[in-house]
Amino acid sequence: MADLGAAALAIGAGADPTLDAQVWLDELDRLAAGVADLDGLVRRLYGERGFAGNTDDYYDPDNSFLHRVLARRKGIPISLAVVLIEVGRRAGVRLEGVGMPGHFLVRDPASGVVLDPFDGGRALDRAALEARFRAATGADGTVPFGAHLLPGVSAHGILTRMLANLTGIYRARGAGRDLEWVLRMRLALPVTDESTVLQLGEVLATHGRHREGAQEIEARAQGDERLLAAARALRARLN
Repeated sequence: MADLGAAALAIGAGADPTLDAQVWLDELDRLAAGVADLDGLVRRLYGERGFAGNTDDYYDPDNSFLHRVLARRKGIPISLAVVLIEVGRRAGVRLEGVGMPGHFLVRDPASGVVLDPFDGGRALDRAALEARFRAATGADGTVPFGAHLLPGVSAHGILTRMLANLTGIYRARGAGRDLEWVLRMRLALPVTDESTVLQLGEVLATHGRHREGAQEIEARAQGDERLLAAARALRARLN
């Protein structure tokens, strides 16, 4: 299994190359010291250390960077889930991410207890889970709710989602330089969809790097005619 904490810090290093990952790995160790069970974990992070969801500026990119979440004690559901999972792992409390549509959660596989990392680590029963799902997605009562909407998410899946969140944030802000490094990180993961390749090519072209964009697409095309056509279109802009 990937070292989720170290990999999440690598995402932060994309935004801040001076980041010293060991400082924050040590902080995760300190947070875990003396924690013996799930209740103690929740009490340590939310009661003693004051971690909370950032309701004031949800789309601040810093909410997706583990080192900034650890420093500010604020984040979004998925980054706070990483804190819970990684501090729990160090304390011998095994947790997994849960990819409920619209709102990321954490589950104790042993007991089945599901926690909301954005809401003080509160344990959610089935009624509360359904209410959270409908509030997050806008789904009405005609959409059935059940275990199929609470899939476990691997470390790889968590990292993919964190990068997808940053892609959306930087695209909305028109932050092309930041979008470039995020897309390159997404392409470094084992499974990448075609759209990520096309997005990288287009971001490079936006900054006048048409040839480089075409080369990036061609290197990953593997005979895919749609990708090859996109690369040719970028090269045509050079004429």
